[in-house]
Amino acid sequence: MERRLNFFRFLLISYLLIYQDTIEAVVFKMTNAVCLSYNDSVFIFHHCRLKAISRNKVVLNLNGTLPHPVDKISFHLKVFKRENGYKPWLIDSKTDICRFLKSNYDPVAKIVFNLFKEFSNLNHPCPFVGLQYVMGFYPRPELLILPFPSGDYMLMIRWFLNNKLTFDTNVSFIFTEDLLA
Repeated sequence: MERRLNFFRFLLISYLLIYQDTIEAVVFKMTNAVCLSYNDSVFIFHHCRLKAISRNKVVLNLNGTLPHPVDKISFHLKVFKRENGYKPWLIDSKTDICRFLKSNYDPVAKIVFNLFKEFSNLNHPCPFVGLQYVMGFYPRPELLILPFPSGDYMLMIRWFLNNKLTFDTNVSFIFTEDLLA
């Protein structure tokens, strides 16, 4: 019995050491952020900026105001991979935000939301009104459930308020996994 416990301890410690080395060998860094509002009477952007904290850490600060309550919000999320220009990649998802915040029904939206939720005030049920923000956000590879091949990517989110395209948020990032480090 003692040998079995020692073996499991050895496996657990080995796994944790390998996992920690893998996390440190991943570069997951934002390189550009572009925000565009199509109707300033419905949504107004105040800030949409990246700020370099260190060589491998860049934070996103984004905030805007909804002057009137909105209870019908959805988004169309696409991920593009850079291959001689940005080409559509595997992820393309449409999500009703109000329904998602009640039931977490969409797996793609759940992954993206888990990356952002602790840096944002977008974690309450509809309606949304007033200042909406994502402050100090930086991507953490341990929260990324899906495997990504190394490369340059762009996360494009088109936001629809009351079924009308209202604004876009595009964030480019680098994901590099050096397993030999």
